[in-house]
Amino acid sequence: MVFAHKTTEGWESLLSALCKSTWVITGSWPIATERAGKLGGKDKAMLMTSVHLVCRPRDENAPIGDWGDVLRELPKRVGDWMERLQGEGIRGADLVFACIGPALEIYSRYSKVVDAEEREIPLGGDPEAKEPHKRGFLAYVWEVVGRSALEQVLGTAEAKARNGAAGALEEDARLTALFLWTLQSTTGAENGNDSSSDNESVDEADDDDEEEEPRSTGKGFSLVYDVVRRFAQPLGIHLQEWEGRIIETKKGVVRLLSVMERAKQLFGDDGVKSVTEHIDQSRDGKLQLTLFPEMETSLNMKPRRGRVKKGISIVTNDAMNSPREATTLDRIHAAMLLQAGGKSNALRAFLKTEQERGPDFLRLANALSALYPQKHEEKRLIDAMVQAFPK
Repeated sequence: MVFAHKTTEGWESLLSALCKSTWVITGSWPIATERAGKLGGKDKAMLMTSVHLVCRPRDENAPIGDWGDVLRELPKRVGDWMERLQGEGIRGADLVFACIGPALEIYSRYSKVVDAEEREIPLGGDPEAKEPHKRGFLAYVWEVVGRSALEQVLGTAEAKARNGAAGALEEDARLTALFLWTLQSTTGAENGNDSSSDNESVDEADDDDEEEEPRSTGKGFSLVYDVVRRFAQPLGIHLQEWEGRIIETKKGVVRLLSVMERAKQLFGDDGVKSVTEHIDQSRDGKLQLTLFPEMETSLNMKPRRGRVKKGISIVTNDAMNSPREATTLDRIHAAMLLQAGGKSNALRAFLKTEQERGPDFLRLANALSALYPQKHEEKRLIDAMVQAFPK
């Protein structure tokens, strides 16, 4: 069976029907079926392959599966398949949906799967539920795929962050990494052109056979909300807390805000200019930004909402109406804005501060650089910023 759909709900409907019809899904092979120029939207995740599901009739005497056994086998099966597909050049959304076959094989080979209390574990369910018999098997599949992706791009601590692993980067870093990872293109075509470009996507008429999807009119990368939610929830990423900070959700589409859009949020109305002036006026030349609450004491300033004297705007949590500590991603975006503004002296002072702070800044910057599309403007900025990092 050949199938492609951009939402997890579409996949759940098909797979549920196959399992109920006594089929065992034994494999899933992504085969490139789309033209490289067929981009349904700029800076969006596009399926460049159709997933070919290989099915076999299930034995009439198929046993009942134990949920504990199925759950223990799932991570290894998905991890092995992801590694193999990546070796074949499969990337992003194509890789996500191509992992369904191996995951479903260990579930669909049984007449049904039950937990220790003999409650049947359905294929689909409520992804926000905690009990497996309410949550459904596919929610665990998306979680395993997301954790495997995070482990590859950020490290083991980030993959286990919901379990309180020490040394994990903040939620916004994990969300951004997953976003960019899902947007990667199997064909190598640039899904992420310059975000300032006004070029329209080509051959829009060719998309008539696909599900109509709302399009974001802003800059930045976009993903269907359903896909983002399925990844974020099981990984302990609270989307609502990052709304207006690094993402914007409209009409079922989540857009990752561009770095340039965050300038006022990070630096206030005066932008980069206020930062460089403050550094130039400081006696020791060190960067003391009031963006970072831990530095406020050294500046002898009282934080206020919005602007502060001789500094830059504190990043605020609009929902809580109070200042919040800048994250590692905030500081990387601040450095990228200094790079974009040509403020080399301020950037050097900034990076010197980050070098003294610890390795997280450079580690995340290198990871994001590897995830950005090759010719994207933000990749150029982050690469130039990394090159300026003190050796």
